[in-house]
Amino acid sequence: MGTEVRWLVTGARGMLGRDVVDTLLRQPGAVVTAADRAMLDVTDPVAVARLVAGHHVVVNTAGWTNVDAAEDAEDAATAVNGTAVAHLARACADSDARLLHISTDYVFSGTACAPYREHDITGPVNAYGRSKLAGERELRRLLPERGYIVRTAWLYGEHGRNFVATMLAQAAESPELRAVADHTGQPTWSRALARQLVELGQAAHGNVAPPGIYHGTSAGHSTWYDLTCALFDLAGLDPRRVRPVPHTTFPRPAQRPTYGVLGHDGWGIAGVSPQARWREQLAQALRTPAFAALAETARARSPHLQTSGR
Repeated sequence: MGTEVRWLVTGARGMLGRDVVDTLLRQPGAVVTAADRAMLDVTDPVAVARLVAGHHVVVNTAGWTNVDAAEDAEDAATAVNGTAVAHLARACADSDARLLHISTDYVFSGTACAPYREHDITGPVNAYGRSKLAGERELRRLLPERGYIVRTAWLYGEHGRNFVATMLAQAAESPELRAVADHTGQPTWSRALARQLVELGQAAHGNVAPPGIYHGTSAGHSTWYDLTCALFDLAGLDPRRVRPVPHTTFPRPAQRPTYGVLGHDGWGIAGVSPQARWREQLAQALRTPAFAALAETARARSPHLQTSGR
């Protein structure tokens, strides 16, 4: 195997895509094609085949991510999250490339009381979850020997809209915030996932990591309320400003799974490191420039500033 590895990242201007590209650019021997929506329409099979050709590893971070909008546009969501994955899988089969595809905990029903294992029975409760499950099935059908499904959840990062950024922004404006206390999941920093994806891609290219399903989430679990309290504590804000509420306080068009905790058995088989615990990731994320600036603004404007021990 040569030292040069050619990577293609789809959805390269999204929150996760940007972190994957940034991580790859620090890897010796990585040659990176960063394909945003303007460069590649993943629903166009001809364009997909043309761009995939010549690459060793494809990381598909492109996708329909608006969960609520998918309820009224399931066909459109499935075209991006399902059919487009089939286009990528066929192109990778023709090019002998590995495909790492991002999926979600929403492929599960959320009725479990213990972490979902990689091969547990799926059962999505909304259109978005069904569209992502369609993509998983296409990849496994068309690229069984070189396809990798990486499910993630509760993703936040510096380069897009997300819960952590929203709560910090609201902390600068509102004396009291409400957060859902009856949905449980795994807050996952997009940069930590990007590093794990790159490590998995390297292991896949080196014929070390077996194809299949992996769960790319942080260790541990929390509710949205737990996450917000930890965020306030780590950012030097007063967690007492956060009030726990049931999910019915914020009615949404799409039903959400109430339990989305994923198990991580697959990483040991792949020889790839599991992610750190969610609170440790959050502390690291808050030291990055974008989140540090949001936290500083929240502290400066907060009428209830309380410096917490960190």
